[in-house]
Amino acid sequence: MNFPSPLQTAPAEAAAPYRPRRPADRRVVSLRQQSYHLCTWGDASLVTPERPLLLLLHGWMDVGASFQFLVDELAALEGECRFVVAPDWRGFGRTQGPPVDSYWFADYLADLDALLRDPALGLAGDAAIDLVGHSMGGNVVMLYAGVRPARIRRLVNLEGFGMPRNTPEQAPRRYAQWLDELAEPSRLRPYPSLAAVAGRLTKNNPRLSADKAAWLAPHWSQETSPGQWEILGDPAHKRVNPVLYRVDEVLACWRQITAPVLWVEGRETDVTKWWGHRYPREDFEARIAEVPRLQRHLLTDCGHMLHHDQPAALAARLKAFLDDPNV
Repeated sequence: MNFPSPLQTAPAEAAAPYRPRRPADRRVVSLRQQSYHLCTWGDASLVTPERPLLLLLHGWMDVGASFQFLVDELAALEGECRFVVAPDWRGFGRTQGPPVDSYWFADYLADLDALLRDPALGLAGDAAIDLVGHSMGGNVVMLYAGVRPARIRRLVNLEGFGMPRNTPEQAPRRYAQWLDELAEPSRLRPYPSLAAVAGRLTKNNPRLSADKAAWLAPHWSQETSPGQWEILGDPAHKRVNPVLYRVDEVLACWRQITAPVLWVEGRETDVTKWWGHRYPREDFEARIAEVPRLQRHLLTDCGHMLHHDQPAALAARLKAFLDDPNV
């Protein structure tokens, strides 16, 4: 998710929480000094060569449970026939590890690689999977699919646009900013109730219905003391990354992707809210043109949170892509 600066948010009116069609099971696996929390739907007994593990990777300040609405819509279309897993990335949700003051993008790649080797997923050898990533998760899956192309059968990128191009001349200021931010404590504001957390979710995304916000709130936050709820995201994520975004390296990975790729975006997404004019659309189009075997899909009445705004439409397009033998 991409959130504005913390604002005073009025508690939302009480709403009956959404009722999942296909509730998730929860499990924790040990990966690279992290206790990784996974949402799982089904198990490895459902895996076939035509319907492999479907792994869903969330974005910044989101959690794996956020994919529940999409999983339910898939189940409505095809029944509970897929093994689906959605982890909480390190520093998000209920995944826990040693305290850190910064996060490094390469760690997400290493965590994903370790997860695919973990016996908890029951994958046979180097079996290929279907991989979906949203936003930050979309950026991770694109890199990973180029680094480990044989592990991916189908790849879906939900608005993982990448970042504006950096230049070496930006490095001194970026390092200085990072050092200055390390010297100051970083925190996320608390909320007085789950209703207030749900109100924050709907304020960030007015397309998120009240029942879905009420359901997501306890998955997205926890009560740390009576009457105080905090978002399940390490505030260290707010610090700037001192490592510049190297577009040429990213594209070198993208060119190595061998799996069919589906790019999905929302018609109402406005990337200028994040980067201003530092990342023109033509720059993105030039980058995505480097991806072999690319399909594209546009969801209407939909913003950046595609799996919240249009889960049914997204599920239909996802299923068609995953099941098409001619892709």
